[in-house]
Amino acid sequence: MNTYSTQATSVRIYDGDGDALFLETGLADKLVLAPEGRPIGSADKQPRLRLMWGQYLLDDLLAGRYSSLVCAANAEDNTEGILGQLATMLPGSQWTPESVTAHARQFAQRDDVTVLKYDMGLVEVLALLRPSHREVMTMEDLSHGFELVSQLLRHHTQWRPTATVSFLEGRANRLEDAEGNEPSFESILQVMHEAGYDGDVYPSPAMFEAAPTAVFSRYPFPDSLEAMRSGGF
Repeated sequence: MNTYSTQATSVRIYDGDGDALFLETGLADKLVLAPEGRPIGSADKQPRLRLMWGQYLLDDLLAGRYSSLVCAANAEDNTEGILGQLATMLPGSQWTPESVTAHARQFAQRDDVTVLKYDMGLVEVLALLRPSHREVMTMEDLSHGFELVSQLLRHHTQWRPTATVSFLEGRANRLEDAEGNEPSFESILQVMHEAGYDGDVYPSPAMFEAAPTAVFSRYPFPDSLEAMRSGGF
């Protein structure tokens, strides 16, 4: 049963002739956002992660839309990642990329992931620091890290609303699965969700070119995806 009104096609997006002129067929970078198929007017009581397709994390942080951010840190060099950018750009921040790295080096543990707290004035940064004997972050590290983050967020309600990076496309903070490959976005979302995290997730910039693959705006994804993977509709 189609739960969406057929009258939706009469709604105009743009003023003037914008709807007719701005068609997706000629766009190199585009997203295909798939509806969940939930009945209009119904409330979803299941906690879900919001996936912030088309939104720019740095802009939203500088605008004060979030009280905390989850990202990665390392004990070698944080000048190029979002952590170093925030240390430089956030008004009121007492941190620099160099002091961020020095702090990480001080608290790095050999065998366990660590959650570092950086008070940057406008936003509290909760940074996952991988074990010092590894050159990459594993999915196990990510899971343990988000369990710790979720505990912190339950006890520090002032750090909400919260957002996280996707942990994809990292260079200094590369994430790998058990086979040594970069995991899928879905696998990462599953780890975050099962660890109890319920904030917003910002896809990596390259994922804005996901089309023709359709994307959903929340996780867990609707049952229709699993049905298609199983050979159903």
